[in-house]
Amino acid sequence: MPNRKMVNYDYVIVGAGPFGCAFARTVTDSGAKCLVVDKREHIAGNCYTESREGTDVHMYGPHIFHTSSDPVWEFVNQFGKFNNFVYRPKAINNGRLYSFPINLMTLNQMFGVKTPEDAEALLRSKRLHIEAPANFEEACLASVGEEIYRTFFYWYTKKKWSMEPRDLPATLLTRVPVRNTFNDNYFNDPHQGIPIDGYTSLFKNMLEGIDVELGVDYFKHRDRLDGLCRRLVYTGPIDRFYEFEFGHLGWVGLEFEHTSKRKDHQGAAVVNYTDETPYLRSTEHAHFSMKDFPPVSIVTLERSSANGEACYPIPISENRLLHNKYKSLKSSKYIFGGRLANYVYLNMDQVIASAINTAKSRMLDTIHFSSPHLI
Repeated sequence: MPNRKMVNYDYVIVGAGPFGCAFARTVTDSGAKCLVVDKREHIAGNCYTESREGTDVHMYGPHIFHTSSDPVWEFVNQFGKFNNFVYRPKAINNGRLYSFPINLMTLNQMFGVKTPEDAEALLRSKRLHIEAPANFEEACLASVGEEIYRTFFYWYTKKKWSMEPRDLPATLLTRVPVRNTFNDNYFNDPHQGIPIDGYTSLFKNMLEGIDVELGVDYFKHRDRLDGLCRRLVYTGPIDRFYEFEFGHLGWVGLEFEHTSKRKDHQGAAVVNYTDETPYLRSTEHAHFSMKDFPPVSIVTLERSSANGEACYPIPISENRLLHNKYKSLKSSKYIFGGRLANYVYLNMDQVIASAINTAKSRMLDTIHFSSPHLI
């Protein structure tokens, strides 16, 4: 760990992603002193953006900020201006390009229907009668039928989770809209956009005036970091925190291949591959800026990988039970926050709202040490 002067901290925060940054900002503004550490050499977690060829590249996959919460929207806008980018991905299946999420245009492309009434009638005729879907596959079949399921959901889901869709919970389908109008906006939230100066700049501004140490692995300096504060905030995988005492939780990992292409390579920010193509999706980052294209466009191919960055908890019963065992070990010394520590899929706005609420609940508990610590 780098040498530092003698300091007092109310909180040491492990992880400079959305939860860690929002928590640090909130308690700092209430008078607490924080140290934020991250094992990576950059802040912003998986939201990290890096400038390449004049474009802010989302280095860990596309991140579109969207929220229905006015307070969360006001909070993030303190640290950076957002454009009005709207997420309208496309899907490719066996060489055919479709509008996505499923909407009237998608149904027109597949079946030729032209009105919402015809679209609803078509969907009714395609749906299988399954009263209580027991898994993701059954939920899809009950919602859109076999042909649409096979075209858009089967292979993409199998590739993403490295599992058969019938082995995943039905609730996963609630994240994917199906509409009988031409509305192809993936999200229904009133606030949506991309930080004009990139996510890294947004989180850098959020951490202004807060001590930050990068390239610091908590597990290599655990005793010292734990001793620097009365409360430690941990945002990494919870099974790693407890040294896998009960075993390993299941995670979906992702790998990214960044390549240079001629400008406007694919005509959309994101294209999903819903067939046997090994990639999950392709992201062309210049579309996020809503500005003129640079001469060289950066395109990222994304795929699931057991060796990739842990991104999504696998929502099966065995993992939920295992997570509950780890939750039972929590002590008053530690605060756990974010997607990895809580083993739950959360959108960025949910993570930030959780960080703010957790910070506010701890404000009365903040104690400023009178004795110095050496780091």
